[in-house]
Amino acid sequence: MRILYYDWAEFNGEDCRDAMRRLGYRVDVIEARLPDGSIRESSRSDLEERLKRAEDGVRFYDAVFSFDFFMEVSEVCQKYNVPYISWVFDCPHYPLYCDALGNSVNRVHIFDRMLYLELKGKGYTTVHHTPLAVNVERMRESGYALLGDPAPGDDTKISKAAPEYTHDVSFIGNLYDNEFNFYDRADFPESIRSYLDDVFDAQQRIFGADIIGDERVISEDIMEVLRSRINFENTGKFNIDYNRVILDILRKKVTVLERRRIIEELGGNFNTVIYTTPDAKDIPGVTNLGTADYIHSMPKVFHNSKININITMRCIPSGIPLRVMDVMAAGGFLLTSYTPEIAEQFADGEELAIARTPEEMLEKAAYYLEHEEERKEIAINGQMKVFEKFSYAGHLTKILRLCEKI
Repeated sequence: MRILYYDWAEFNGEDCRDAMRRLGYRVDVIEARLPDGSIRESSRSDLEERLKRAEDGVRFYDAVFSFDFFMEVSEVCQKYNVPYISWVFDCPHYPLYCDALGNSVNRVHIFDRMLYLELKGKGYTTVHHTPLAVNVERMRESGYALLGDPAPGDDTKISKAAPEYTHDVSFIGNLYDNEFNFYDRADFPESIRSYLDDVFDAQQRIFGADIIGDERVISEDIMEVLRSRINFENTGKFNIDYNRVILDILRKKVTVLERRRIIEELGGNFNTVIYTTPDAKDIPGVTNLGTADYIHSMPKVFHNSKININITMRCIPSGIPLRVMDVMAAGGFLLTSYTPEIAEQFADGEELAIARTPEEMLEKAAYYLEHEEERKEIAINGQMKVFEKFSYAGHLTKILRLCEKI
């Protein structure tokens, strides 16, 4: 099978391509992103030229693949009747709200079940629910497997990890407090801002439940004010309910607040570090060690930290973030906020630890720091589950099989 991979410099692309090649597929790449982060204007014409190629009257490429969904890619694939596989790992992902989603060549795999059900409910037959995956082979070959012998001759093994990667409590992720923020830039009446502060405080008290989307909380009158004060670009390219965009802006603000609050409380009680952008605002009692690259540094942090924290973005209603998989694949112990799919796929207290409130996150962090053997056993079980159920090899075999129907 020949796959044309649409590469926009996403961090997990090489893992996916490696798995495809290990499965025996030929993988060619279109580099769609420029060094400044923008999409190359010529990427569409490049794609067309590639898809025109044929051998003995048969199309050369069997499928085009990308992480996340690109309307332009779907349109070109539809024109040449080539299957387009999209694996969505972002939520929200507004490019999904376009007429091109219904193109018959699409095979759109969405990691979040509630987002999948929403789109399926709109009549789209091109969408599928597929959790995210990890490169099990890379983890084994790099020496991260907790059971079994690591592959010989690899100098990236964890035994050679520098001591600075060893922590009691660590968090890797974006704090979202140092970038363009639509909510913070808006000018609200004091009564509205005070009310929203109370809403944000209430939302932070429990994980896995969304009160912001409740019309009794954000009424139509409040929404009218928010729409008039929050400014963002409406490109007209997508069929988006812009009230939903406003709600997602509020959910992101909650994520900003609760990540800082929880990490600060962890830092006040335990030796806590974060790996995030260097220009992020300081958190008292917590050391910012800068960003950790996905392939080399991140697995070392996950493996060597006693406790790895995941605080899921509030815009993700049900799904399992890739970070959850990455921690366990590297043999790390994971303490995560609750989402429905995390709780369904993994056993709390056996394969990871799940907190349903911020207070429970602190309580469980204290408990597992004191119970090393239990913590290590849970990490082993979690890694075994991810290796067995969430490998790229297993997922891609099923995903690519769907292309045979076109």
